[in-house]
Amino acid sequence: MQYARLVSAFAVAATLFAGSIGSVSAQSQRSLYDRLGGYNAISAVVDDFVANVAADKRINKFFAKANIDRLKRRLKDQLCQAAGGPCLYLGADMKTPHAGKGIRNRDFDALVQGLVK
Repeated sequence: MQYARLVSAFAVAATLFAGSIGSVSAQSQRSLYDRLGGYNAISAVVDDFVANVAADKRINKFFAKANIDRLKRRLKDQLCQAAGGPCLYLGADMKTPHAGKGIRNRDFDALVQGLVK
């Protein structure tokens, strides 16, 4: 459930970032990946998101030991693939790496808020 909310939040943020292009009917015929603005738009949203998370004292502790470059690459690939783009996500499922980390709903909410700053 939280994964779906996060992907949806990324999609909304990427759409806002990329802006809308063309008519509604023309957009509905294009893939979500294309409507989001392709890899460059996804990349820009992820870069901004990770910077927002790093600056957020409520949750940045969860990422203190993370390989940030790898995290960004994997987020970009995951969102690109989920949106129907040409990327292949080879990372773990979302439950395994987050298990036992003490992540609460309010921590997840803070993470999602990092998408819209």
